[in-house]
Amino acid sequence: MGLLDNFERRLERAVNGAFAKTFRSGVQPLEIAGALRHELDAKAAVVSRDRILVPNDFVVRLAPADFERMSDMGAVLPDELTDLVQKHATAQNYAFAGPVAVRLLNDTDLTVGMLLVQSANVREEDVTWTPVVEVEGRRHVLGRSTVIGRGTDADITITDTGTSRKHVQILWDGTRAQVTDLGSTNGSTLDGVPFQKVALPPDSTIQIGRTRIVFRVLPQSASANPVVDPRRPSGGVDR
Repeated sequence: MGLLDNFERRLERAVNGAFAKTFRSGVQPLEIAGALRHELDAKAAVVSRDRILVPNDFVVRLAPADFERMSDMGAVLPDELTDLVQKHATAQNYAFAGPVAVRLLNDTDLTVGMLLVQSANVREEDVTWTPVVEVEGRRHVLGRSTVIGRGTDADITITDTGTSRKHVQILWDGTRAQVTDLGSTNGSTLDGVPFQKVALPPDSTIQIGRTRIVFRVLPQSASANPVVDPRRPSGGVDR
């Protein structure tokens, strides 16, 4: 139970001690974690003496009420679930065909307390990479050019009064990202270092005013649904 214990403790810290209140009914995060571990074990296939192949692409279907509660954690829960899947695979000497991805989906056919895990083996060459930023607890998919600021004409609008109307611009060429400060009043930093224009590596943090913007590049199979903000209605994608 070591992995699951650590998983639960990390989630408790992530929701600032409100874990029990947030998840007191319906599906529990620990149930999802256990279901993913069971899916790995059930789908493990011995392909050679030294190689046991397991799925690397997971969709967790939840009833609307459960999905809404899980989505309140933003990107924290999928990230922790992905980490748990990777650690369980390492402990069991499992191998993946490509990068691991875990997504939560709203399924109106399910009732509260039910969950369904679907998995697939997705080869690395079948994976596309989706650039996203996590801002104020929400995940936004980036286009080729994305402006972030407090103005309503920004592509991603934030509520921080310490930021400019158009504060930073992120460019994505399909492989790499670059971030530019658009002449903001209070400036910007990348991982604590001030910048005007700089390459933006995955898992780095832009700070504008009091707002932290985490940039990530997520693996996604070609057949998967797009990465969307989990709090938006289906069909709505931020950019």
